[in-house]
Amino acid sequence: MLATLTLITAMTLQAAEPPTPVRCCPIVELRQYTLHPHKLDGFIALFEREFIQTQEAVGITVIGHFRDQDDPDRFVWLRGFADMPARAEALQAFYGGPVWKAHRDGANANFIDTDNVLLLRPVSAESGFALSKLRRAAIGAEAPAKGTVVAMIYSFEAPVSTDFRGFFRYEVEPELLKAGISVAATLETESSPNTFPRLPVREGENIFVWIATFPSADGYAKSLAWLQQSPHWHETVEPELKRRLKSAPQVLHLMPAARSLLQG
Repeated sequence: MLATLTLITAMTLQAAEPPTPVRCCPIVELRQYTLHPHKLDGFIALFEREFIQTQEAVGITVIGHFRDQDDPDRFVWLRGFADMPARAEALQAFYGGPVWKAHRDGANANFIDTDNVLLLRPVSAESGFALSKLRRAAIGAEAPAKGTVVAMIYSFEAPVSTDFRGFFRYEVEPELLKAGISVAATLETESSPNTFPRLPVREGENIFVWIATFPSADGYAKSLAWLQQSPHWHETVEPELKRRLKSAPQVLHLMPAARSLLQG
């Protein structure tokens, strides 16, 4: 009888635990495009009307697309894939398909450079993007999505090590959380050969990226101020972080476009 009650209690507790959120995606591209001056609004309108559903129809997850708040001519976006072979198939289907062919010339006329692309993977099974509860605005939405998204890009001399992953998880991330920064995803370089060489990616680099979302730009500024006033961050964590990096981090301050799935 006692064993039966114990089993029932364990099953009840297990059933009461919230399900683990589905995480996206095993392969992620972080793409930064430089556009000709004053072309960004028109390109975003085209992207949102023609290039979201058509990519997702062939198995690509369009995670988020953004204006760079520090550069009025930069478009930044994230898309995900199930694996590297699936990436090759999906990109071939999209870029070989009728929608891209119809709008290719109009899209390409906006660009100065589209080769700033990082090929990434989640640091762990739990560190990808949780997108299942997010909803995309309808086609034709005009107001930008709410909030701010920040992408912090660390560069290293060698591949990201187990030691650094532990340092980030147990030293950096807890301080970020105290400052009100909840990390939405952590990613690192995917070193597999580019399975769609028609689209170049940055090769020979060792990258770690964390991405966080904020309800407003003021919220991010307050978090930064807290960090700079934290003795543990200022005296211990930040110096150790800088010592490990190849160069100063690149920080992307991003404003979600109207139909971005990921937003603040």
